[in-house]
Amino acid sequence: MLRQLLVGAAVSGCNIVIHALVMAVVLWVTRIVGSRKTWHPWLLLIAVMIATVSVLMVAHASEVIVWSLAYAIVNAAPDSADMVYFAFVNYTTLGYGDITPLASWRLLGPMTAMNGVLLFGWSTAVIFEVLRRAMMRSDMLS
Repeated sequence: MLRQLLVGAAVSGCNIVIHALVMAVVLWVTRIVGSRKTWHPWLLLIAVMIATVSVLMVAHASEVIVWSLAYAIVNAAPDSADMVYFAFVNYTTLGYGDITPLASWRLLGPMTAMNGVLLFGWSTAVIFEVLRRAMMRSDMLS
């Protein structure tokens, strides 16, 4: 069990680092773009939100790939399993159950789900902050 916890903690930590870097870049770019005056504040808001959500989706997909690589390295699922699919199902807490982990690695699924839930919540908070900043900077709230 300790081995599973250590692998899960290491992969979760790696994903937290990826997410923190992406969040820092998103907020930095939002601050720069939001400080510019524009004739069409709604278009700026739409562009900023589309870019933010797109970047966050890429970040989450990258984090799923990190999990799938970890699954493949430790051989956590049957050889016929698609590790990326398995990681996506766990990360998003979808939980089809059509692929089950090997008994010696069964804690990685819940750890993946916990990591995904936390990072999705973090992304939601950042999306809200980007929207709030963009609206305040472009005087849309007045």
